[in-house]
Amino acid sequence: MCGIVAAVAAGNVVPILIEGLRKLEYRGYDSAGLAVLNPDLQRLRSVGRVAELALQAEGVEACQGIAHTRWATHGVPSERNAHPHVSGGLALVHNGIIENFAEIKSELSGLGYVFSSDTDTEAIAHLIEHTLKREPDLLQAVRLASTRLIGAYAIAVLKEGDERVVVARHGAPLLLGIGSAGNYAASDASALLQVTRSMVYLEDGDVAEIRRDGWRVLGWNGAPVDRAVVESQLSVDAVELGQYRHYMQKEIFEQPQALANTLEMIGTAQRLSPHLFGSAAPELLDGVTRVLILACGTSYHAGLVARYWIESLAELPCTVEVASEYRYRESVPDPDTLVVAISQSGETADTLAALKHARHLGMNRTLAICNVAESALIREAALKFLTRAGPEIGVASTKAFTTQLAALALLALTLASQQDWITGEEEARHLAALRHLPVAVQKVLELEPGIAVWARRFADKQHALFLGRGHHYPIALEGALKLKEISYIHAEAYPAGELKHGPLALVDKEMPVVAVAPNDALLEKLKSNLQEVKSRGGELYVFADQDSAVSEEPGLHIMRLPEHYGLLSPVLHVIPLQLLAYHAALVKGTDVDKPRNLAKSVTVE
Repeated sequence: MCGIVAAVAAGNVVPILIEGLRKLEYRGYDSAGLAVLNPDLQRLRSVGRVAELALQAEGVEACQGIAHTRWATHGVPSERNAHPHVSGGLALVHNGIIENFAEIKSELSGLGYVFSSDTDTEAIAHLIEHTLKREPDLLQAVRLASTRLIGAYAIAVLKEGDERVVVARHGAPLLLGIGSAGNYAASDASALLQVTRSMVYLEDGDVAEIRRDGWRVLGWNGAPVDRAVVESQLSVDAVELGQYRHYMQKEIFEQPQALANTLEMIGTAQRLSPHLFGSAAPELLDGVTRVLILACGTSYHAGLVARYWIESLAELPCTVEVASEYRYRESVPDPDTLVVAISQSGETADTLAALKHARHLGMNRTLAICNVAESALIREAALKFLTRAGPEIGVASTKAFTTQLAALALLALTLASQQDWITGEEEARHLAALRHLPVAVQKVLELEPGIAVWARRFADKQHALFLGRGHHYPIALEGALKLKEISYIHAEAYPAGELKHGPLALVDKEMPVVAVAPNDALLEKLKSNLQEVKSRGGELYVFADQDSAVSEEPGLHIMRLPEHYGLLSPVLHVIPLQLLAYHAALVKGTDVDKPRNLAKSVTVE
């Protein structure tokens, strides 16, 4: 959950490093630092944002350097814990967690190495420095030292007197950028678009060197390996703010296009082909008897919605598990289970580990739903579906969520078709509704001015309650998550029928209650739940469909969505909850895109 940039070029690389860190700041923003050789090692570090580091770096020039933006795991945010860490004439930056760092630290301390930080990263720096005493080549020393590390890491190293930067990865993302005037490395392609579109995606166990005029990659055993150079399809505009105040706002309003891109592959088809999920899908989906969904955070909420769809359309039992819990409990494996792993980045450590655990148990019917084509999750699964949401920079996920829902709806329909549980006419009707989603979402976005008014009433509150029923209960969960993530208002979500079993004790005029009220079979039940809140003095904010028979009255505010959308209604109803959280955060003045204590790509446990 940190960002790495490295460069070796003919000209000054410091502006490239700083700009790369700006693009990666969504991955961590507790502190930042860089190290360059010109020709001696020079290190700059600062607490806080990249802007602070940029001020320090004014006037610094070098042709070789590494840089880092940090999200703290070991050690509080401080200059002494900021990367790069040094050992002798060597400097190193690191993303990930080293599980055996205490053992390595104890060993190296006994050999006279002095530790000046609380991080696990400093142990790697000293370990490589120590390894150089018996293996003077930096590339081989990094490779040998890496074999001692247990855990996840992406590292970049430079050393006085050496014209290379050496990098290595295991379990954390790292890629090379191949340029005409130099070569580069970074955690994410967005950091390198300023200098090149040619990328090399490293695999677990790879160790590589970049030089001004070349690069090479070694495998875990020290033998050279071939890694393809691919042209990044990411556009510079996609990672720029443009007319918007924040990335979160931009990404909320990009949802119609993101959904259109994700659903483009179904075209005008009246029936779905299993090949949507890969060439092996017909074979792997045939005979599936149940579905297991593994995910974290917002992706977990998408999985909860999908459970309703899969069980109602395909009549297959579906279980949704928090990935970090699944991998550490005893479970009963079933080789006929379709294991679906969901992640925006495809690098979420817990989800990756849970998928590997499922495979270890013998469940090899695996599907990754992900937004990044070159991610580890895509490589790990037998089947894949790319959501095509485009880059999502804001920490609070928005368009990744709705495109995941679109992908999961396609999966539910495909499984239903495979099981012969829906007719061709029903399938065609559902596909028509999916194709109309971008238009429907665009209409919901037009509610923003009214939602902004509501948000002003939330800004001085300490707590909020979100209610939903059926497949809108996960949407209430997602709405509560968004509000707490970026406005720091404590928010909880409950199935509305659970109110009387505890949460009703919290309701008073100081706790706004948000309800998702589509015009479905549970509406009358939900209306009774709303009255329970109203009779206790609670202030209700209800997002209802145009034809929902819920009337506005004192203490009960209603905002109507343009149309009822049946099975796909959760996709529409989450949009106003995203906007409510965004505008509440604006009023409170919190950092919308970079909320405290959080980072975007959770590549550590």
